[in-house]
Amino acid sequence: MNFLPESDMLTLLTGATLAVKLVMLFLALMSVWSWTIIFHKLFTIGAARKKIIRGYDAFMDAHDLNSGLKQLGDRENSPLTRVSALAVHEFRLLEQAQVSRERKRLLVKDTLRRVLKQGITKEMRILTRNLPFLATCANAAPFIGLFGTVWGIMHSFHSIGLAQSAALATVAPGISEALIATAIGLLVAIPATIFYNFFLGKLSEIETGMIDFAGAFLNRAERELTWASKQDQ
Repeated sequence: MNFLPESDMLTLLTGATLAVKLVMLFLALMSVWSWTIIFHKLFTIGAARKKIIRGYDAFMDAHDLNSGLKQLGDRENSPLTRVSALAVHEFRLLEQAQVSRERKRLLVKDTLRRVLKQGITKEMRILTRNLPFLATCANAAPFIGLFGTVWGIMHSFHSIGLAQSAALATVAPGISEALIATAIGLLVAIPATIFYNFFLGKLSEIETGMIDFAGAFLNRAERELTWASKQDQ
């Protein structure tokens, strides 16, 4: 059902006051940028989630740490590959440390936990980049649109005073122009809210997957160090 013909909509947009036009332009720019972020995040977050699931399964299917790392090494540009690379570097350095086996086990546990946490934090920071803008759009766009509406209604009342007439034909066009700003604000805010919450859910899954991987990596590293200690005895 077409409530407002396109020609009338265009007339309202072009006939709005300068302040309302600036508000609508600002909201349009917010919408363009928010949709750019949405499409980009749909690709990057979706790809990262798939890579983490497949990488974690491949790592868990491997019999030991080295074979698990080889499986991850075959999967380039995976968050788990980058996280594990940091941990492996520290693990190899600790293996060469001239300390007792018990001390080495403690160092491995503490150092790897810290390095893995840092790696996960770094990956999450990359994945969440620009997402706060969606939250800003979701919260601010309706109020920005409302500001345009209030301004437009004030202008309409001023015009009524000048015309000394409160007839509907005098009031309606100005109010219609003003309400468009609120409508545009809602059109910006609603998709931003939906996709922001959607991405938060997916990012929570990704973070959980990387934390599970970190736990599995740490367990295998400690186990490998324990086996090496027994062989030296």
